[in-house]
This record gives sequence, C-alpha cells and structure tokens, in this order.
Amino acid sequence: MTAEVLETPVVVAQAGAPPHPLLEFWFYFRENAGAVAGLVVIVVLVLLALSADVVAPHSPVLTNNAVFLKPPFWQQGGSIAYPLGTDAIGRDILSRLIHGARLSLLIGIAVVTLSVISGTILGLVAGFFRGVIEIVIMRLMDITLTLPSLLLAIVIVAILGPGLMNAMLAVAIVLLPHYVRIARAAVISEVSKDYVTAAKVAGAGRLRLMFKEVLPNCAAPLIVQASLGISTAILDAAALGFLGLGAQPPLPEWGTMLADAREFVLRAWWVVTLPGLAILVTVLAFNLLGDGLRDALDPKLKR
Repeated sequence: MTAEVLETPVVVAQAGAPPHPLLEFWFYFRENAGAVAGLVVIVVLVLLALSADVVAPHSPVLTNNAVFLKPPFWQQGGSIAYPLGTDAIGRDILSRLIHGARLSLLIGIAVVTLSVISGTILGLVAGFFRGVIEIVIMRLMDITLTLPSLLLAIVIVAILGPGLMNAMLAVAIVLLPHYVRIARAAVISEVSKDYVTAAKVAGAGRLRLMFKEVLPNCAAPLIVQASLGISTAILDAAALGFLGLGAQPPLPEWGTMLADAREFVLRAWWVVTLPGLAILVTVLAFNLLGDGLRDALDPKLKR
C-alpha cells in the first residue's frame, strides 16, 4: 500500500510533464508525409555517398572501349554488368551517379554552411549595430539580389577561373543575401523582447547578447532556409558544371555528366535522362524536407 502511494505522484508528474522538444518536433514533422519521404530519400543518398567506393560496381573514371553507349540492362543489348548503361567512352553510369551523389551533397552542404555562417554573422551585426553599418550591409545585399543568381555565379567563376572550389564559392556568395536578411529580421524581432532586456539589466555584454541570447532564438528560420538552400546550391553547381565552369572532367558531377552527354540526346537517352533524374529527385527531396522543417519549427503552423 505504501509503495502504491509513493509511486502515484511520480506517475502523475511524468504524465503532466511537457514533452521532450525532439519528440514534439518529430510529432509535427511526421504529419507531413512528403517531408518524411524527402528525409528517407536524403538518408539513402547520404548512405550511398558514404559507401560509394563499396557500393559502386565500377570505378567512376574507368573507361572500356568495348562498351561504348551500352544501354541499360532491360533494353536489347544491355548487360547486368552495367545496370544503367555506359556513356560515350565506356564509363558505368550507375557508378558515376553514386559517386556524383557524394560530390553533389558535398557541394550543397559546404556551400550552405559557408553561406549560413557568413550570413548569420552579418545579419547579427546589421541587427544589433543599426545606422550606417546596417545600411552598408543591407544595401550590398540588395545589390546582390538585383542580379540573376546564375548570371552572378557565372561572372564570379569567370573572374576566379573555372573549377569546383571557385564554383562553390560563387554559389555561396549568391546565396549569402538570403541568410543575411533572415538573420537581421529575426534579430530585430528578438531584441525588443523581455528576455533580452533582462539580460542587458543583468550586465550581459553585446557579444553575449548576440550569440548566447538572441542567436539560438533565430535558428529556426535559418535551419529551414538552409535545407532549401542545399537544393538551390546543387542546382546552381550543376548549372555551372553544365556550362563547363564548375567541376571539370573526369569528376562525376551530375551537371558535368549532362554537359558531356548533350550530343547523345537522341542516340542514348539514358546518358542524359539519368543524371537529370538524379538532380530532380535530390532537389525535390530537400525541398520537401524544408517544408516539413518549416511546419515543425514554426509555432504558427503547428496544428
């Protein structure tokens, strides 16, 4: 009897306790079936990228003179040794797609990481140091936004020279204004709240206010934009690769694969269609994931 009396408050306390933030996030995230599907696709792509050396049946740069433009295995003349066919110089399409997933995900994550860090810092500075500093930063971002993103990236790569690293830097610069504007708007909204005033009264310095008090409360919109920005980065990098300004052959980047296959559109559909589908599925998955993150992180959208 005594044990039952002692256990009852514990059960009541556990039942009345607020849910863990991660459990609450997952509850709202899983309500969006498209976001869950996007997450599954991204997890599969990440696993393929990490295990590309093991999963890929052939080297992505190995050529074979005996299998030029071999069709996929389900078509006449295809072979199970090359399940998705080969390109114009006998390289296995499936192996290049798997290794291209590693390269495209690396481009997207690296570009967005650079843009988010730089844009968040500039947005914090613009939001806290109003006046001339804010005007200079935001006018520079406005000028960048007035130019078409792909055209600006092409100009930057043309100045720096073609190559994967320069293409990644160009795309990061193109995406930067979005994170600056989001961070600045979130900072301006947060600095007027009571917890910031209380921190100021307690003697918190400006750096502590920026990075410890305000920044964590500005993370949600930045996370959503970052997930959407990865898809944009992959698209822009693929466009630069298609134009010959991004990753250079023989790197198996999806945009470069499309550029190499332009003249074979009518003769070998798989050489063009499969890299295009890889870009389409990856970009769609990240967009669906971004929608789910927005629904789960924005209190106004929680049902």
